Amino acid sequence: MTDVVYRSEVTVERIGGPIRRAHLPARTEPITFGVHSEVAEHYGIDPDRYPPDATTLDYVVAAAAG
Repeated sequence: MTDVVYRSEVTVERIGGPIRRAHLPARTEPITFGVHSEVAEHYGIDPDRYPPDATTLDYVVAAAAG
């Protein structure tokens, strides 16, 4: 095996309900994750209680598509 050349340092904090904040390398501001539309409905989240936001799944799909 070769030496490790990169190790991602990411922290995620749960804000409340479906809202989470991720601190990522090379970003000065954290990214907020939440739920929206069918995802909120699937998890039984009241859409009026939390503002719609991109889910972690949305970011995974975007990263894989890139």
